[in-house]
Formats: sequence, C-alpha cells, structure tokens
Amino acid sequence: MTRPVLSTYRLQMRGDCCTFDDAIDLLDYLDRLGASHLYLSPILTAALGSTHGYDVTDPTTVSAALGGPDGLRRLSEAARARDIGLIIDIVPNHVGVAHPEQNPWWWDVLRYGRASAYADYFDIDWELGEGRIVLPVLGSDDDVADLRVDGDRLRLGDLVFPVAPGTATGSGSQVHDRQHYRLTGWRNGICGYRRFFSITSLAALRQEDPAVFDASHAEIKRWFDEGLVDGLRIDHPDGLSDPAGYLRRLRELTGPDAWIVVEKILAADESLDASLTVDGTTGYDALREVGGLFIDPAGETALSALSGPREPEAERTLKAAAVTDTLASELGRLSRTITAATGQYPQQLPAALAALISRIGVYRGDYPALGAVLPMALQETASSAPEFTDALATVAVALSTSTEAVTRFNQLCGAATAKAVEDCLFYRDARLVALNEVGGAPDLFGVSVAEFHQRTATRARVWPTAMTTLSTHDTKRGEDVRARIGVLSQVPEIWADAVERWTALTEPPDRATALFLWQNIFGAWPGDGTVSDDLRGRLHGYAEKAIREAAVHTSWHDPSTDFEDAVHAWLDRVLDGPNAQELTALVGRLSSHARSDSLGQKLLQLTAPGIPDVYQGTESAEDSLVDPDNRRPVDYPVLRAALERGDDPKLRVTAAALALRRRYPETFRAGGYTPLLGSGSAGRHLVAFARGEDVVVAVSRWTVRLAESGWGDTLLPLPDGRWTDRLSGRRWAGPVAAADVFAELPVALLERTDD
Repeated sequence: MTRPVLSTYRLQMRGDCCTFDDAIDLLDYLDRLGASHLYLSPILTAALGSTHGYDVTDPTTVSAALGGPDGLRRLSEAARARDIGLIIDIVPNHVGVAHPEQNPWWWDVLRYGRASAYADYFDIDWELGEGRIVLPVLGSDDDVADLRVDGDRLRLGDLVFPVAPGTATGSGSQVHDRQHYRLTGWRNGICGYRRFFSITSLAALRQEDPAVFDASHAEIKRWFDEGLVDGLRIDHPDGLSDPAGYLRRLRELTGPDAWIVVEKILAADESLDASLTVDGTTGYDALREVGGLFIDPAGETALSALSGPREPEAERTLKAAAVTDTLASELGRLSRTITAATGQYPQQLPAALAALISRIGVYRGDYPALGAVLPMALQETASSAPEFTDALATVAVALSTSTEAVTRFNQLCGAATAKAVEDCLFYRDARLVALNEVGGAPDLFGVSVAEFHQRTATRARVWPTAMTTLSTHDTKRGEDVRARIGVLSQVPEIWADAVERWTALTEPPDRATALFLWQNIFGAWPGDGTVSDDLRGRLHGYAEKAIREAAVHTSWHDPSTDFEDAVHAWLDRVLDGPNAQELTALVGRLSSHARSDSLGQKLLQLTAPGIPDVYQGTESAEDSLVDPDNRRPVDYPVLRAALERGDDPKLRVTAAALALRRRYPETFRAGGYTPLLGSGSAGRHLVAFARGEDVVVAVSRWTVRLAESGWGDTLLPLPDGRWTDRLSGRRWAGPVAAADVFAELPVALLERTDD
C-alpha cells in the first residue's frame, strides 16, 4: 500500500559506506527525526566503485555492491515496519560506458554492431562513422597503434573492447580496423553517439522505443508490483526525446498513486508544464525562492562595484561557444538532420543554430506551455544577426516538419544551458556566489517577500506535493555555506574592505578568481579557525574544480599547470598566513546572522507548500561544497547524540517541523497558504505565513541591520486562537510583538492549541 509522502530524507547510496543494510541501521534515527520516506540515490548496478550511481551499467539489476534485490527487500520491509516508505532515484536518460565490459548492452553493440539486439537501444550516429561507432576515448588517434589483441578482446591500458567473431587475426591496429567501432582521440570533438551533455562516458538511451523502455524499466516495474517503493525521482528527463511521452508511460507502469518528481530545472520566468503526469519538480525552484529571501537587495550596488562590470551577453556568448565547440558533434548531427528534412544546407546553418540556441532561455522549449519561446528566439536572432535570416528560415521549416529535428534541437538546448551556465558561468560570476546555484538566477539579486508569497501560493494551488529542497548531490555548495555567504549582502562594505586588505596581504594570481574563491572559503571557514588537513584538502579540491569549470585560465581539457600551481600556492598562503586570523574574526562577527539565516531558510523549506527533502546530514549545520565534497559519509553517531540531547538548533527545527507534518498531514499536503504581513518599523525583517488552520511559521531576516535597530513596534499578526511555539514552548494569542516571538530563536513554529 502506497504511503502518502510527507517528507523525504535523501541518502547517497555507496557500496563502501551506505548500503541497504547501513540504511536499515539508520531507520530508528530517521523515524525519530520524523521523515516519512527514505529517498535513495540510484540503486541499479553502476560502474564498479561508483560513489553516486548515475553511471548505471545494467539497468536490469539492483546493485550487488549495495546489497542486491534481497537487500532492497530487507530495507523496504524494515522501513515499512516503521511506517516509512521508499523513494528511488532512477536514471532513464543514459547508462555508463566508461568500461564497456561492465555494460552488457553496450558491449554487445560494440561486438556485433548493427546486428546486435541492442543496436537500437542507443542513439548512435552510424552515418558519422560510415557504419562504425566513433568512440572518442584515446589520448590521440595514434594510440590505435598500441592496441593489443587479448583473445576476443582489444586492450589499451585499462581500456577493454570486444572483438567481433572471426576478426581477431593480426596486429591490434589491424583487428581494430575490422570492428564495428572506431577508436579516436577525445580532442577531436567527434562522438558517434548521443551523450549525457558532453560526457562521453555516459551514452544516451532511446526511451522513445517501447522495447528500450520495457527492458530498462522491468526491474523498476517489479518494485511497484511487489509494493517495495512508493515513488520515483526522475533524473534529467529533458535529455530524453519525448519527456512528456516518457512520463506518461512511466505513470502507467507505476500506477496513479506513485509519487513522481522530475529533475526539471526551471528558469525564473518558467512554470512547470501542467500537462505532465508528475507531482512536480525536485525543488530547485523552491531553493532559489527560499534562499533568495535572505539576500539583502541593499548590498547589490556595493557587491557589483567590487566584482566589476557584468557582461550582459555573457550567458549567450558562453552558450553559443558551448554549442560550437564542446557540443560540436551534436551540432553537426542536428545540422545534418535539418538538411535531410529540408533538402538545404545554408552555409551559415551551424552558426545560426548556435546563435539561436543561445537565446533559448529554458532547458528545452517544446513543452506545450512554452510555445512562444522558439518563435521569439527566432525573431530576436534574426533581428540581431540579419546574416542568419536564410539559415533561420531553414531551421524553422525543419522544426515545423521534422520530429527528429525538434528532438535534437531541444536536447542540444539543454546540454548547452548546462555546460555554459551551470558548469561555467556560475564559476565565473563572483558578485555573490550564493546566487550561483542550480536553477538560480544570479542577475536577480534575491527574492522579494512579494515574489516569495506569490510563487509559494501558486505552488500550494498547482503543485502542492512537488519536492522542495535546499541541498542536493548537485548543488554548488551546501545550504549552510550558501546562507553564510548570503550574509555578505548585508555587510557589503565590510566585505569589500576585507577583500581589498586580504588581497594586499596575499596577492592572488588572478583577482576575479580570488574574489570567487574568497567567498567560498569564507562560507566553509571553521568557527575556531583551525584548518584541518581534511579541510585543506577539500578547499584545494574545490579550487581546482572551480577554476577548471570557469575555463578562463585553465580547463579540464587543457589544464594550465602554471596557473593551477599558482592558485594552490596562493590558497596555502591564505590558509597559513595572517588572512586566516581575519577570516576567523569575520566569521565570528557574522556567525549569529549566518545561523539565523540557516535556521530561517530551513524552517521555510520544511513548512511551505511542497514535500521537503532533507539531504543527508543537512538536518544539522555542515560545510559541504560542490560534489564530490557533498557526497562524503555522514557521521550519524554524532547526529544521533545531538538529537537525543536536543541542543542543536538546526536539528531541533528540523525535528519539530517534521513532527508537525506528521501530526497534520492534510494541512501540509493540501492545506491552504496564507501570507501574514508584519506591521511596524521592522516589518520587512519578518516573513510569516499560515498553513491551513493549524500552523503559523515566522522567521526573521536581514538581522545585521535588525541588530542595530531592534524590532521596535513590529507585530506578528496571528489568526484567532491560542498558539504554542513548538521550538520555545511559549504560548501566544492575538497580534504579538516580534521581539517577544524571537526572544529565544530567530524562527518560530506555532501550532494552534486552543484546548
């Protein structure tokens, strides 16, 4: 029997530290915390040693490393005994092919080519390789000469490939020339199959083919047939040929009661298409809205001056470059598809496509609700670049007549956005990096209370059971790090002075890079100033990833040893020099305000419309940065002890909110949302709302200025009745002074207790 989802607790499953049996051992803690459902990262068989599970190699089996099907059943039964359900993350868009021998379907295609029973499972560009699959896995094309024959396999270092029957005679290169695949250098930028974004180790599946859907979802169907799980999280459906069609088939498989949420990253002015047969998104939209409330717009001018002029065309420039360079293989295939559909290949076609895609402001624009996106982008592109007029006409004809052209165009749009914005621009923009988050909009400096209430009320009405979140395995930094960095919007002059002073003390190799890294260092800096070896290593790992993603002075494809060494040396000077003391002092000065914002955003996320997810460990303060840092094992004995003691403020807030969700399930799943506006001199520092007739939530914000002025005559309006704060135990009725409500904590969770 499907259990209604009230909240989820996300676990990153890993064979080395978080198996099904490990999860069973956590159930008593999660029950005490108040989670209604355990939400697991992908559990199907993935690449050996995978710490994330998104590189599935066999979608027909549950990972033996995690405990196999028996382990999953044990977990489901143990969870059900505590009235806890299971939600599973699935990956329909792609499979892992880094080591072909680990993926039975891919291995068979490489061995038998088009004669393979699985040849149609993958989106292979047979035309590109003249009947062979182009595999860009070599350091250079010349490496083919080093291949050696090993029985029915070809080997090069740790790479292994199958040999077609009857073709194993001769040297390695001779045998290679007879295969259904052609190994090439990865720097050529040519790939013979559709990838997940630009990751050649992840090959896309053709879920639009019923045979592929049935084969890749047989194990998932078993989970629902046997009542093992209650719902699914769908990884990146925008990469599929037909996301809406896929989700319809999935709904038929799971049944009408399954809770299904999709990793659909929405632009700030984009709504989830209401025709989709899902419960909502995985919550990046809510993350932006909740976090943005605590960004003080008064800091925008000073922080903009510190970071320097913003390039208005930066996003479009990066997207066009991503399409032309990083995704050149996909661009070439789209161009050929358009030519096949129209019989024309204008000389400017590739450039026109890159320019057009740069103006598509959403991941893909072929959802019914987004019908105006493409024609507007066509018009804007033609107006800004008249030389593309003929090519754009050809594109329009193809997108009006060819389903394949529409599909490939929109798949390329999503990949371009991910590579250019999330994986590049968000590592360059150094104005306030707390805004640079998946689903974020750094150009919009925070979220007003008016926007927040309007968007949240809409969620209550249209998507009441969508997921909400503050941290995921993909966020650029954890929620507490983001909250602390956000406080800088309240003290921009203090921050600017500090940066100038620190830069003079420890000159960086590049000012913009340093400004970006300073904020992240500040966000993760320990309160006591002790930089452990672990933290030092994590900061160096983060710095390297950040500068390579930014791709200004170094990159993943062409790393600059000189620049990277200079950044690492600078970082060590920061960690060991006089800057460290000043960092500690500033963290101490602002720590109470950072804690206030951390508690405020947590309580809002846990109680506002939607189904809140608690990412592992984030029920307490933590300092994670981007992956893989945010996938580290969690110290649950410490969390258990803190929950027992009740002295961890964030853990108290989390447990109290989840307990209230259990007590009033219909209030939180379907109850109304009523904004409550504070009155008085400090009313702007108060955000409050009522859920149904039973719950009132209030949080304080922008507390740096508030500490100077105080609450004064500010009042929190309360609906009729008597109310008890489940965090402080104090009771209230009628309009109450904000100074009294927030005397102990910067947040309040009130339950109606008229009796």
